[in-house]
Amino acid sequence: MRTPAHRPMGRLGALGVCSEDEQLYRALLVRPESTTSQLAADTGWPATRVGRHLRSLLALGLASRTPGRPAQYVPAVPEAAVELLALRKQAAIVEARLGASVLTAEFRARNDACNVIRGASAITQRFSQAQQCAQSEVLVLDWPLELGRVPGVSYRVVHDMASLAEPGDVAAATGCRILRDVPVQLVVVDRTTGLLHTAPEVVVELGPSSLLDGLLRLFELLWQQAAPLSPSAPEGPLSFEDRQLLALAAAGLTDQAIARRLGVAQRTVERRMQRILKALDATTRFQAGLRAGQRGLLV
Repeated sequence: MRTPAHRPMGRLGALGVCSEDEQLYRALLVRPESTTSQLAADTGWPATRVGRHLRSLLALGLASRTPGRPAQYVPAVPEAAVELLALRKQAAIVEARLGASVLTAEFRARNDACNVIRGASAITQRFSQAQQCAQSEVLVLDWPLELGRVPGVSYRVVHDMASLAEPGDVAAATGCRILRDVPVQLVVVDRTTGLLHTAPEVVVELGPSSLLDGLLRLFELLWQQAAPLSPSAPEGPLSFEDRQLLALAAAGLTDQAIARRLGVAQRTVERRMQRILKALDATTRFQAGLRAGQRGLLV
């Protein structure tokens, strides 16, 4: 049955999903595990147009691609997908507000609370000095320079997935997590000194201020959403296999389909799902998928 190609409802437009992306997502909800050619037949679109919007759905987290050929695509569960899009929208709003605050800070560059550092050499030098002066804690969001850990100092680092070719490119040290779309590049030392990248070779150094307080709140929000860099890290409640299973469940696959995909018995899938529910303190699969998504475990 062909999905109507005219006048899409556009209910997800407020979350940054264009009407055509949403139309293709709706087609996937009607026919999960569709190929590009099947979606082209359902929508009446050329295969190139379908492929373009499939790539968009994958980037948005509204769909996932199964292994093998021809590639099949499955939709994310609408409730969990919309919640993740909403969280990203909130992060974008926070980023925009921070950007406005940074512009104000630059405009008031002589204010004692901030200092603008320009040039790669000056930035590297100030970053090194800030690290060496750390006494208790260093917080990091997707910082582009190499981080040298000071003995006795606690580190919490959130890496942006896009900055890593492979998760293994960064050692899974204690305190490292990974998240898609980290909105800012930031280092905060002892909660009193912040270095915020605002443009290429431009860093704003912040002292105690309302802006630094806002950045600290942003860090804590992103830290909670991020997943441990290593699938087996003790910070995460789920193993790599658990995350894989939960991602398939969030994509709408049944236990039987998941078992077939993973090459295990259906009873094994059911037992593992019960363990996942317990680990996430969830009573339903939807609740487990939502909590895992909020913590970045489905990334």
